[in-house]
Amino acid sequence: MMKPRSLSFAALVVEWRWWVIAGWILLAALVMPSASHVDRRLDVSASVAGSESAQVQALIASRFPAAFPSYAVVVVTGAPVPTTAGGRAVLVILRERMSKLPFVSRTLSYLDAPDSAFVGARGETYMVVGLNTEGRRPDELVPLLRAASGSIEPGLRARFPKLSFSWTGEIPLNYDLRKASASDARHAERRVLPLTAILLVVAFGAAAAALLPVVAGALSISLALGGAVLLTRLWPLSLLLQNVVAMLGLGLGIDYALLVVGRFREALLEGMSSRAAAQEAARRAGHTILLSGAAVAIAFSSLLTVPVNEIRSIAVGGLLVIVVTVMLATSLLPAILSLLGTRINAGRIGRLSPGVASDRWRRWGRFVCAHPLAVLVLAGAPLAAIAVQAGRLSSDLPRGDWLPRGMESSRGLRTLSGMNSSGIVNAVRVVVHFPHEATWDSPAGWAALRRASETLSRDRRVSRVRSLTTTTGFISPNLQLLAAMPPDALRSMATADGRIALIEVLPSESAGVRGAGELVRELRVMPNRSLLGLPGSSIQVGGLPALNVDYEASTLGRFKSIVLTVVGVTLVSLLIGFRSALVAIKAVALNLFSVAVAFGAVVLVFQDGHGIRALGLDSALGGTFPAIPLIVFCVVFGLSMDYEVFLVARIAEARDSGMTDDDAIVEGLARTGGLISSAAAIMIAVFAGFMLGDFVLIKILGFALSVAVLVDATVMRIAIGPALLKLGGSWNWWPGKPYRLVCSVPNIQLLNPTEG
Repeated sequence: MMKPRSLSFAALVVEWRWWVIAGWILLAALVMPSASHVDRRLDVSASVAGSESAQVQALIASRFPAAFPSYAVVVVTGAPVPTTAGGRAVLVILRERMSKLPFVSRTLSYLDAPDSAFVGARGETYMVVGLNTEGRRPDELVPLLRAASGSIEPGLRARFPKLSFSWTGEIPLNYDLRKASASDARHAERRVLPLTAILLVVAFGAAAAALLPVVAGALSISLALGGAVLLTRLWPLSLLLQNVVAMLGLGLGIDYALLVVGRFREALLEGMSSRAAAQEAARRAGHTILLSGAAVAIAFSSLLTVPVNEIRSIAVGGLLVIVVTVMLATSLLPAILSLLGTRINAGRIGRLSPGVASDRWRRWGRFVCAHPLAVLVLAGAPLAAIAVQAGRLSSDLPRGDWLPRGMESSRGLRTLSGMNSSGIVNAVRVVVHFPHEATWDSPAGWAALRRASETLSRDRRVSRVRSLTTTTGFISPNLQLLAAMPPDALRSMATADGRIALIEVLPSESAGVRGAGELVRELRVMPNRSLLGLPGSSIQVGGLPALNVDYEASTLGRFKSIVLTVVGVTLVSLLIGFRSALVAIKAVALNLFSVAVAFGAVVLVFQDGHGIRALGLDSALGGTFPAIPLIVFCVVFGLSMDYEVFLVARIAEARDSGMTDDDAIVEGLARTGGLISSAAAIMIAVFAGFMLGDFVLIKILGFALSVAVLVDATVMRIAIGPALLKLGGSWNWWPGKPYRLVCSVPNIQLLNPTEG
């Protein structure tokens, strides 16, 4: 009679290794082809669900279709001044070409309104092109617009050799920024993979052992991106997730693979067979990886609560890559290792490592145990000085010209700025709602509209105001003359039912993005009486500056609650994982310290400008983007847990085997010091690769993560952490015994036909 044989998950993976490998091949065949469509399927626009700016955008689209609810701006340089026949001819040809595009609603240029604002000092001009985005993604229209203007350039250049068209505005800027972000991610991968391969060869001393983590990292990225593209069938995702997937896929994928391969080789050195060693690696490393992955997943899950499409997309991308890397490390890698056996050491270069306890790290462990207070002071004081700077972190948008120089949309924006007309891209749109007893064309309503327009015109941050009262110049409503206005002009500023009017406010060049944001905030809290003077009336404020304000409020407004949630849930998971209150509290405290140091370094370099030229920027930015604090916290807090789990798991394992507290700390450092150093070096190389791109947000993110990993691996986990464990003594393991670090997957009963 056949007897059931109990197999753990680790044993099951090794027992069914061919099925495991076949399953991963099938999954890759189904998912990875979608990754090639990532640029086309992921969105590039930013939005804040339910915000006032989103409400205004929807209202203008439905009630003011002639007011350019969605638009792009084409900047014309190298042509004659539009006041001349040649300049007008260029605009006429451009307008005719735009009108042939089915998604272009109307255009506005010097041809429609001979205003000096359309003319620059060197003859530059621009045309506003209204876009019908219904049923379309706005970013899909940008290549079509550029192709259309590009089709008329050759013919016009025969007469005007220096002629050039540059598309800019919110939609082209978003398109170019996200494309630059995706390009930076691809280039960073190409830069980083060869370097990580070299570092892994140095770490392992063998080419074959170094290859597996690289393959795991690359596979993690491809599968996660493919999964993200498939998810776009259900809801839109932002292209910004590509950078996070690339960073985490390489970093975590290689980190976890490094841990599994190191455990496997260590088991081989102890005389185990290939299958037994693979099972041991999956069993021992599995729990560590699951606990580490859970910490990172907790941090990213919290981002799903932020009602900003970009932040939620980052959360989805992070969760996808975490799930994939954990599954790869705990199933595919052990299956492959059981087949490779000692061939994992093929291509030997120098001494084989890791896998052997290091005497150098053992000596360091003894020193820390002998002088814990001195280690704490000497290691912690310099970092505390940097961490204090985190209190000055500004979440404002960077000041100055921080856009990538090579982007067409940034070139167009710089031209508009030189014309003192960049406000057309950064316009504040004020929607005025009138009470039932007073419409906009009534004396009271007109007076309120005129009062608001004049109040806004006097603001030093405002370049010009466009409304019915400023356009017509009427002191009181003249219905006959209003009826004679072009219908599009009238309907772009007021509704036919008299209930709503639109005021467009163009910020001045000196005010810039920050000044426009300040104006939005002030308008939203301004008493109705001081702006309109009409009881029962109200306003809503939208436009790109309002979107920026809502974006910042949505991210920073949830920052404290997300921090508390992540810290609380991580603390509970560590309590369960290690059955130790002190170890869990220490891990969370050190993680928060790492986050503070990363923030402090960002303040010193990017905000204050110390050493910023080395990173390819000309001057201090003064701000670091609203999304940076939230993203950096979640990523750093999650990643910092990796090395804590790696180290404490080994210390707990050593103590569980009967060692004293001091000996367990020494043994843990001896076994993981080299692993943590190697993993950190690779992680830093990965993140540093993203600092070389043109997208400033990703540059800041790459820098912050590099600093966090460097500090965490070299000081927090190797010096401060062990010193605190030494001081904690036996209290480290209160209230329960050290956790036996085995993969906590239920046993599965199999029938073994060889037994009976």
